[in-house]
Amino acid sequence: MPNRSLSIIIPLFNEEDNVLPLHARLLPVLHAMGHVYEIILVDDGSTDATAQRLHEIAQADSRVRVIHLRRNFGQTAAMMAGIDAATGDILIPMDGDLQNDPGDIPKLLAKLDEGYDVVSGWRKDRQDHPLKRNFPSRVANFLISRISGVHLHDYGCSLKAYRKEIIKGVKLYGEMHRFIPIYACWQGAKVTEVGVTHHPRVHGVSKYGIERTVKVILDLIVVKFLDKFAQKPMYLFGGFGLVSLGVSFLMFLAMLYLKLFGSKSFIETPLPLAVVLFFLMGFMSIFMGLISEILMRTYHESQNKPTYIVDRTQNCPGGE
Repeated sequence: MPNRSLSIIIPLFNEEDNVLPLHARLLPVLHAMGHVYEIILVDDGSTDATAQRLHEIAQADSRVRVIHLRRNFGQTAAMMAGIDAATGDILIPMDGDLQNDPGDIPKLLAKLDEGYDVVSGWRKDRQDHPLKRNFPSRVANFLISRISGVHLHDYGCSLKAYRKEIIKGVKLYGEMHRFIPIYACWQGAKVTEVGVTHHPRVHGVSKYGIERTVKVILDLIVVKFLDKFAQKPMYLFGGFGLVSLGVSFLMFLAMLYLKLFGSKSFIETPLPLAVVLFFLMGFMSIFMGLISEILMRTYHESQNKPTYIVDRTQNCPGGE
């Protein structure tokens, strides 16, 4: 493998019994590969002895960097903290519950060497509860793949490998750490997946349940909106507004028809109220679209953010 530096990013929440064994399992794998590496352990506001265990590890191993968050912000925020602190060429997030196998890291790197930018782990033989965890996960993976167009079997697997230039510009919110391959693919990255080992949890309890599927679906709606309408929000709000105005006009015509030819008074039908309601909805939607357009332009122009991504240049000043 080519020489490069690795950043192993591990969010932790109440994993006091897992952090020491995890560190012990990571070391021989990382030493055997011969790469420069750092291990970034992010304590996401743990209330047990996780912080003390991390202190012990950091004192014994200078390549371990520990980040303590003030409170529990969630896995995505903890992972974002690790990504922001990472200095490696390859970023490898993984869970801290010993269910991901550090021995799969060389497999991810080997796949990157084939020319991919993102390699996602696929837990083919997942060792979780079939109804509480596995079934909701399959439903979520199916929906994410169909809606995003990026087909992966296991978006929920934290064990992944990213080239630094792909992930460093991504900002994560909610439960969106699982959607990083989607962001990367939309920016032109080559994404693939490989099968990885999944161990049953031995210590501690899972922090996630079936309710997480609902959060994932809501976050997916946000991601899809950002993909289609982030740069032209007027297409969504304005389109809905025009449809509402059209419905209002048709109802107005129906109201006049009933008045002139059906001998129906305006107050005998709900049409006048519906006409006003749809008219206001249409007007407000178009107005929201205009405000969104202003916000979008402010976002790009105030921070000098381009609306495009250059892959490579030739004979251009400052290019390669």
